[in-house]
Amino acid sequence: GVLLLLSTGPALAEKRVALVVGISKYQHAPQLTNPARDADAVAALLKQAGFDVVNNQRDLGIVDLRRVIREFSETSRDADISVVYYAGHGIEVDGTNYLVPADAKLASDFDIEDETISLDRVLKALEGTRRLRLVILDACRDNPFANTMKRTVASRSIGRGLAKIEPTMSDTLVAFAAKAGAVASDGDGTNSPFAAALVKYIAEPGLDLRIAFGRVRDAVLKTTGNRQEPFVYGSLGGQTMSLVPPVVKPADPEAEARVDYELAAQVGTKEAWDSFLASHPNGLYANLARAQTNKLAAAQQSRSKADDARREAEEQAAQKAAELRKQLEEQSIRQTAEAKQKLSEQAKKDLEEARRQVAEQTKKQLDEARRQVELAQQQAEAARQQVEEAKRQAIAEAQRQVELAKSEQAKAEQAKADQANADQAKRVAKDDTDKLASLTPDPTTPKAPPSPQIDQTDINRLLQAHLKRVGCNTGNVDGAWDDSSRKALELFNKNANTRFDIKLASLDALDTVRSKTDRVCPLICAKGQKEDGGRCVQISCGSGSFLNSSGACEKRPEPKARTADQEQATPRHHAAPSGGGGGGKCFSFNGRSYCE
Repeated sequence: GVLLLLSTGPALAEKRVALVVGISKYQHAPQLTNPARDADAVAALLKQAGFDVVNNQRDLGIVDLRRVIREFSETSRDADISVVYYAGHGIEVDGTNYLVPADAKLASDFDIEDETISLDRVLKALEGTRRLRLVILDACRDNPFANTMKRTVASRSIGRGLAKIEPTMSDTLVAFAAKAGAVASDGDGTNSPFAAALVKYIAEPGLDLRIAFGRVRDAVLKTTGNRQEPFVYGSLGGQTMSLVPPVVKPADPEAEARVDYELAAQVGTKEAWDSFLASHPNGLYANLARAQTNKLAAAQQSRSKADDARREAEEQAAQKAAELRKQLEEQSIRQTAEAKQKLSEQAKKDLEEARRQVAEQTKKQLDEARRQVELAQQQAEAARQQVEEAKRQAIAEAQRQVELAKSEQAKAEQAKADQANADQAKRVAKDDTDKLASLTPDPTTPKAPPSPQIDQTDINRLLQAHLKRVGCNTGNVDGAWDDSSRKALELFNKNANTRFDIKLASLDALDTVRSKTDRVCPLICAKGQKEDGGRCVQISCGSGSFLNSSGACEKRPEPKARTADQEQATPRHHAAPSGGGGGGKCFSFNGRSYCE
């Protein structure tokens, strides 16, 4: 169960020890059915809770019981938490409580000190414990020696149940299965009602002992029809005191990767993504980063091919022009030599015509070369634009993925918080219904012994729980009628058209609020959240918008175009940021602007 999910923090360094004693086989009194089974259940619970020492003993006589308590005194001397659980017969004489071992005869009241162990001695054995001393006595059963024990002193009283106790040591609690002067039930099931409730609540991780024993009390009252009420004596300080440390919430393994992913997405270069993958080689964001790197690599490869084609076209054009000039010079020299030899007018005309044709052919070839160079330059420019577009798309996609991850995380955390509040309200409301049902008499059944009256703290706590259930209370359900509780009742009056006095929690107000089956007070969400299906969820803005300071989605402003005069007036060495040689493009992310 949940006991295996213990904290790994400093709380585990505490030393926790326990002594568990169950006595069922009494030699000179009727045997008890459940103490042995109750002790086994409590011992198993403490072992599962990670106690360092759990000394589990059965059916001890007076000699062995004294020895076990003396040895446990040494065990608990350097412990942080010490627990003693005793199930069996107990007896009260002249206001002092005693534990009855298996071989006790108690023929007279004079034998008490010789044949039993006083509760005071058990508490004294725990004096060396540093933080918490807890003694649990499931020993308030009917005294089997009350009618047979002789009185050596007429004034000596032998009470019913156990006597009230006030521990003298701080940070000490003594829990009785029934309050002073009352008798506890051994139970008809596998365990006594008190032991069954202890096993259910006492070792819940992080649960304060005062709350745990309060739940034990409520459970036993319900099980016994309000005939048995457990009671706790002693006091603790203001800090939470639990037998089992709270469960530590596991850290989000992707939190650091998400922050680094956002930074890499803002830069958007291959070097930025490579740096991110070096720090975070695995996980969701690592896969997303590799996808962005592949896009940039494909665009860069296309640009490289275009640059190579442009350079090759320029080299071919230059080579062809040089070859044409050389051919023209050679042909001109040859034709000039032939003209000199012929010295005829026809030869001169032929020479001029040949020169004209060569010149026209050369011009066409040079024009074609220039056209091929311009085409190569256009292809190179198109490749550069493809690289810029791929980079822009990568940044936009990264931003969208980060915003989606944040939105999903906020919805999950809000859903958990809503579910926890709903569960708490339902649990307290159910306890309220059970308690009020138990307090309402049934005319068809015989009258039972008087039941404990519901006190003001219970009314406060129940009214707080029902105010939270109908959406009017955002404070604690702790039974303290403070300013937050008064404001919650005032808000209910306003929305339900009632006029209850908000200074005091009354049964009339409790009955009215409990009768409401639906939400009464409207749901008010925080800035940046909206109502969705009866709960608050984070507002998610679409592409091209951001969440402004008022909690509403606002369209991102378009960058202002620069005029021709501004472009001409700006010096060329200020065209791009000093931090790099990029194109100077800017973009918005989470309401902030960034420039390459």
